[in-house]
Amino acid sequence: MNNVDSVKTDVLVVGGGPAGLATAIKLADELKARGEEKRILLIEKGASIGSHILSGAVIKTESLLELLPDLKIEDIPFDSKVTTDSTAFLMENDSYTLPFHPPYMNNEGNYIASLASLCRWLSDIATEKGVEIYSGFAVDEILYDGDKVIGAKTKDTGIDHNGTKMKNFQAGTQVLADITILAEGTRGSLAKTLTAKLNLDDNKNPQIYSLGVKEIWSVPKGNIEAGAVFHTMGYPLRSGEEFGGGFIYGLSDNRVALGLVVGLDYKDPKFDIHAAMQIWKTHSFVSEKLEGGKILEFGAKTLPEGGYYAMPKFYGDGFMIVGDSAGFLSTARLKGIHLAIDSGIMAAKTAAMALVKGDFSDAELSNYNKAFQNDSYSFKDLYPVRNFRQAMSKGMVLGGLMYGVQLITGGACPMLGKLTTEADNETLNAHYEPSFTERFKGKLEFDKKLTFDKVTDVYYSKAHHDEEQICHLVIDDQESFNNINIAKFGGPAESFCPAEVYEVHTDKEGNKNLRIHAENCVHCKTCDIKSPNNGITWITPYGGDGPDYVYM
Repeated sequence: MNNVDSVKTDVLVVGGGPAGLATAIKLADELKARGEEKRILLIEKGASIGSHILSGAVIKTESLLELLPDLKIEDIPFDSKVTTDSTAFLMENDSYTLPFHPPYMNNEGNYIASLASLCRWLSDIATEKGVEIYSGFAVDEILYDGDKVIGAKTKDTGIDHNGTKMKNFQAGTQVLADITILAEGTRGSLAKTLTAKLNLDDNKNPQIYSLGVKEIWSVPKGNIEAGAVFHTMGYPLRSGEEFGGGFIYGLSDNRVALGLVVGLDYKDPKFDIHAAMQIWKTHSFVSEKLEGGKILEFGAKTLPEGGYYAMPKFYGDGFMIVGDSAGFLSTARLKGIHLAIDSGIMAAKTAAMALVKGDFSDAELSNYNKAFQNDSYSFKDLYPVRNFRQAMSKGMVLGGLMYGVQLITGGACPMLGKLTTEADNETLNAHYEPSFTERFKGKLEFDKKLTFDKVTDVYYSKAHHDEEQICHLVIDDQESFNNINIAKFGGPAESFCPAEVYEVHTDKEGNKNLRIHAENCVHCKTCDIKSPNNGITWITPYGGDGPDYVYM
């Protein structure tokens, strides 16, 4: 680490999403109330706050109002209050609306928002409270003293794709901190390496994920009302094979947010969530709301669905983990923003006490976990549905029956105890039939008006990457990858990536290899999650690279 610049801060927050911003805002308030002056530094890899933020997003307001007690609902830049809320079951050529809300899915009193816009607003509040925010800087290394976290380092830049330093080379900066708080979102790359190093997931279920593919549309007046919320079940997904559903939210200014979210524990190597979303849009229940409209933006994001039993230990010597990186998401509610904010509030209160005492040990920071377990808002949301996602992996019928029992028992499964699941990268069946392409033969040509191929959609994400840099998608063992991912499973990355980053190329001799188009990447990290045998590792590219969301 010689000749590397370093800076010192009291608290380093990595990530400028709702969890990281909530942590910074609450910590600033807590320290001010105690008369303490401490430095809080927040680093965000996106070009600006909000540029990498993608969510539904229907928001439960309780934790946001706790974070900002001096504000009223009307002071918060929500898009619309939920006015109507229904769930439809889709069949290929028909649909019917359920006469009731599935448990936990009632959105009465909730608000629709652009999470990107909300985070930009929160960043202004944080800045006013003295938080230093630096966007456009990627953080790719945790700094340790033994097993104690003492900060993190930003990524070296000015290195070409061969690893050679160029004239514009600039070494990353060590940011030394008494407390480092990881708020990187789903499958955080630092949180992943920290979890592996310190075995933070010992005795936990493997975290499992879903992938949400989302578009924002502008539509003619009258297609959908602002505040209207629709969720769909069924087509094009099959009970017992794929878990998930669609969402359609009416926004102001005649805009629509819609998407399909599917669990990554599916078995078919050819299953393609992006293509499934395009097929879903052709159903009359969806297409009638888009008729005459045009796409404005596209994005994709993974969500941690493992629930309470898959949450890692989210604190230790010198660190805490908040939000999606720590698994704060309720799959039963299809919501995590309120929990991300709540986790930030709890982490901030813990950090404030630790800073006053000058004690940043595992024992002191365990107060974060104590606050969570002591009947917190997040605990009350997550614990009663602790077996939900594991049950639903059994299929709609059996899973529904098991979930019904859980509703009576408070989340317990009599005689079964804690339900478990396989990791998403272990579920593929190389001989799965019929494959996705066989099931939807004749429906996978997209018209670029209602339905789009992946490259066209990526254009609407405004994704950009410096193509000189080392590829941020790493195949650690090429021979193993060729034998398992390509020879055995047929190159599933071509299908599971929603942005056409991966292409299996066959040469004249019939040899197959993987081509990587990293410039298309929208940072969903599906490849890091779903690739068999952990064949692909997603690492942080240069700061500012990636999508540039405005409406999400």
